[in-house]
Formats: sequence, structure tokens, C-alpha cells
Amino acid sequence: MCKRYDIIVIGAGHAGCEAALAAARMGCKTLLTTIHLDSVAGMPCSPSIGGTGKGQLVKEVDALGGAMARVTDRTAMSYRTLNTRKGPAVQSTRTQNDKHMYHQMMKQCVEDQPNLDLKQAKINRLVLDGDRVAGVVDHFGYEYQAEAVILATGTFLSGVIHIGHKSMKAGRAGEFASYSLASHLMELGFAMGRMKTGTPARVAKDSIDFSCFEEQAGEENPRPFSLFSKASLLTPMSSFNGRTNERTHRIIRDNLSCSALYGGIVKGVSARYCPSFEDKIVKFPERESHQIILEHEGVHTREIYVSGLGNSMPLEVQIKLYRSIPGMEQVEIMRPAYAIEYDFLHPTGLKPTLETKLVKGLYAAGQINGTSGYEEAGAQGMWAGINAACKIQGRPPFLPDRSEAYMAVMVDDLVTRGTSEPYRMFTSRAEYRLMLREDNPDLRLMEYGHGLGLIDDDAFKDLIERKKQIQAELDRVRSTIIKPLPEVNQYLEDKGTAPLKEAAPLDRLMKRVQLGYDAVEKLAPSPEPINPRVSRQVEIAIKYEGYIAKQLREIEKFREMERVRIPEGFDFEAVHGLSNELKAKLGALKPVSLGQASRMEGITPAALSAVMIHLHQVKNTEKEEAQK
Repeated sequence: MCKRYDIIVIGAGHAGCEAALAAARMGCKTLLTTIHLDSVAGMPCSPSIGGTGKGQLVKEVDALGGAMARVTDRTAMSYRTLNTRKGPAVQSTRTQNDKHMYHQMMKQCVEDQPNLDLKQAKINRLVLDGDRVAGVVDHFGYEYQAEAVILATGTFLSGVIHIGHKSMKAGRAGEFASYSLASHLMELGFAMGRMKTGTPARVAKDSIDFSCFEEQAGEENPRPFSLFSKASLLTPMSSFNGRTNERTHRIIRDNLSCSALYGGIVKGVSARYCPSFEDKIVKFPERESHQIILEHEGVHTREIYVSGLGNSMPLEVQIKLYRSIPGMEQVEIMRPAYAIEYDFLHPTGLKPTLETKLVKGLYAAGQINGTSGYEEAGAQGMWAGINAACKIQGRPPFLPDRSEAYMAVMVDDLVTRGTSEPYRMFTSRAEYRLMLREDNPDLRLMEYGHGLGLIDDDAFKDLIERKKQIQAELDRVRSTIIKPLPEVNQYLEDKGTAPLKEAAPLDRLMKRVQLGYDAVEKLAPSPEPINPRVSRQVEIAIKYEGYIAKQLREIEKFREMERVRIPEGFDFEAVHGLSNELKAKLGALKPVSLGQASRMEGITPAALSAVMIHLHQVKNTEKEEAQK
């Protein structure tokens, strides 16, 4: 007995939800399965969305019609913009969210979506038809057929939780792990590895003396994450900053052998950028203290998330550890911290569409690809869902390049270089980050979304109109001359910048450090009201004009390499001048362009030249044969 779908998504975390929603909105009959319906889009770690580099991913998903940003805005308890003292290229939004409401809102989005079924099912294996996926079988033996399957299994593949030397099989605390599916994937021949992550304890709010901590309130007038919603806070909730001390550190040092991580139990690779507290003490012994942050898990719960104190110590050690913090001397742990190990697929086994090279029609998204974070997962889910739908519908694949989106940077990093540790997005990973700002994902990606049927006509018309307004205002500002009138010079002096001695173009004035678009509003206001989104783009375009022009030249050089395509089945063994090691690497990865090949580890300019020469020889041979 079986039921047929176009696409099946295994796992209803952040990757699975975005994948299923995108596929269904593109007209595919979609099934989303989860081991536990009460954990859809769960937040097993930090109750927050966004952060440096991550906020950009959320806004890109939004510009393509995804749900993460809208649900974030509906469940936010505070907003903060990070790196405000730096330039727009590295500024990112972060929210603190009610995790329970986030789950409920996203589950409602999934349940309300036409073409999408949500079912509780533990998938044990895939159904194959030759080298293609044809469906899945659950733990009851029930079969679901589909043309494409997306693996979005998070930390559930062979998941094991560790608290001290006690271990238990689980995908996360209180939830079954998936061992049968992990074994099945290994039997099929997938290259798999093991990673480790973890989460800190949750403690009781009324057992904390918050007067010992520094309160950090959110922004009073925040900008929403989504282009399609307004920032409307639930009950505003502050976070609270504190510090560890020598006593805290000594507890770790004295009990290091009790740690699952340092006691020889954990074998998986840990995240360098989000280390456990044991790692901080061992690797940074010179530090006198480390920051911790207390964050509310929701409006209607006493649970407090203690960021910075994730560990894998036994519960009795955790109690001592948390009570060593000033203000937490009487703290009660409601849920202990734990480490979790899980299997992942080496992402170099994926095509740029996130389809596996081994099984046609099988895609992977999220932590199964070796990444960490809700935002990275959501962006991959969107990417995989769109590409699975495109393949079924006979449409060209969705493949923005590294100059167009952070999600493209992430996917390219994963499928080209792979990862030896949980991959986390940073602005520093993007070579063209000045063009990939948090304020312009609509200008970069919404046209893609509209073409895919994920963005409606009204939203797209608004985008076209906004682009026209930006260009019109840029032209107006660049053509406006400001004369050295007394009131002009008084304004400039009040702003702390030099007065004019002769007339000057307004755009040149705007490039002064002390001035922004407010100078336009004061000295030469537009006859029509200007939307803040428009004025923001105008200010950045003028202030960073030289840097943007330089980056555009770099992007054109990058695209020249990307345009040199390497055909499927290209024989790297036949390329003269390549070492055996490089032939093996290139043959295993199968890069789709000369640009992708150039980003592989160990690839030299000489190796690229050899590949390019052989490409030309192959093309010339094909032409000659076609003419005969």
C-alpha cells in the first residue's frame, strides 16, 4: 500500500519546513514528515534568529518567498542590529524569540499551505528505481512514492546525547533518533562523517538574582526581518549579560575527566566557532572570565537559556558550575546541558543544486550537510526545495552565484570544499559582501522568487517601482548643486564638517563621514516623500560608490571563470600536466565550471590552465567530428 507525491521532505526542522513550503508553493504535491509533530521548526538551542552573516540568510530566504523571516517577526521578543559602528556590509539583525510560539506559527504555515501534507512518520529507508529515488518507507512499512526526496534530518541520524559519561540514543533531548535511515544511507555508499554540537542548561527564572547582571534591552524602533511584515513585538524581553570567574573555571578543570567531550566518549568533530565551555577553559587558559547571556525562552515560561555555558558535564557538576556565577548561587536547573553526536553526509557528494551525485532525485539540506544553525538550515532548505521542484517541472535549476547571495556562498563552499567541522555563516566568507548587504536582498533575489512563482505580482510590482525610485533619486542627487549659502554652511558646521567655499555637487557632500541622506533632506529635499528603503539605497550607493565599482569589476572577472562550463562526464584523467592527486580530486568532485574548480583546495593556476587547454581541445574535436 502506498501514496504518491511529487516531493517528500524527511524532517520538519528549519530546513525541512522551508523546503516543503517552497516545493508546495511551486505547485508540487509535497509530503513533509517528522518523527514528532510537536517539534516542527523547534529551537533546541538558542531561542533566537539571525546574527552576523545569519541575518543576511534569513532576509534572502524572505526575498525568495520563504517563511522564516515572517514567523520571526511574529514571535520576536526583542531586536538588535549588530555591528552598527561598522559599515553596512557587515551589519546584521538578531532577534530573541518565543521558541514555543515560533514552533506553533511555523507549524500553522505548513498546515495552511495548499499542496502540502504534514505527517508524523519515522522514515527508515529510501525506495530506489535503479540509480533514482522513487519514494520512502516508514517504520510501519508504509510506502510513499515520489519523484524527489529531500533529506533534512538535522541531528537525528544516529544521534546520541551525552551528559557526563551517561549516553542515550536521541535526535535531541526527549526525541527518538533515526538509526535505520542512517544505516541505509551508509549501505547505499554515501560518504558519511560524525559531528558534535550541544546546548546549555535551561534554568528557572525565579532562582536567579538578575540585579547581578547587566540588562540588555532590545531596540525601541526595530526594523522587521521580513519585507512583508511590521516589527510587532510580543511582550518585550531583555537579555542579561554576566561573566564567569576563576571558581567557575576551576570546577571545569577539576572535573575534566567527567566531561563526555574530554573523557574520551565524544568522537564527533566540534564547532570551532561555538565551543563548549570545557573547550573554552582548555583552549583559552589565559582568560580570566568568559561572557554568558541569560535569554528568555518565551513569554509564558520560566525557562532561561544560559548562552555561553554549554557543556557535557554530569548533572552534579553542572549544578556546581552554574551556581558559581554571581546571581545564580541558588539557581535551579530545569533541563541539563548536553552534547549530541550525529551522522552527516560529506557535502562534496552533492551537486550545486544540493542533489546527491550518488542517487538521482535525492537532495540534502541543513545539518545533514555538515552545517550548524537554524538560518543556514532554512536557506539550504529553500535552495533544495526550489531545485527539486525545478527538476520535476523541467525548469532550469536555481543557481545564483557567489556574487548574488550568501546562500550561494554557503552552498558553493559546501559542495566545493566540504567541511571538516560544523559550518557556520560569517560575513567574512563572502568575497563580495558589500554587494550582499542585509538591506538589499529584495533587489538581488526577488526577481528569482517571482519567476519561480514564490513572490506574487503585487510584491514584484512594488520592487520594480522601488528600483525606479532609487535610480530617479540617485540621478536627482547627483545632478543637484549646493551653493555656499549662510544657512548651508551653518548646517555643515553644526554637523562638524567644513563649510563650502564654492558650489559643490550634493553627492560629493554626502560622501563626507559626518553626512548621510539627512543632508539631502535638509539641503535639497525631494518634492515627493521618499521611502526609507529608497533613501537607504541612495545613501549607500553614493557613500560607497568607489568600493562598489571596484567590487563590480571583481565580480565580472569571477563570472568570466564561471562562464567556462565543464561538461558532465569530462575526463580529468586525460588532462596533461595534472598530478594524479589533482586528477583524483577533480574526478571525485566533478566541478561544473572552471570557477568552481579554481576554488578547490590544492588547485594551482597551472592546473587551471591545463584544464582549460583540454576543454578547448575537446570542443575543437567535437566541432571537427560534427563537420564530418
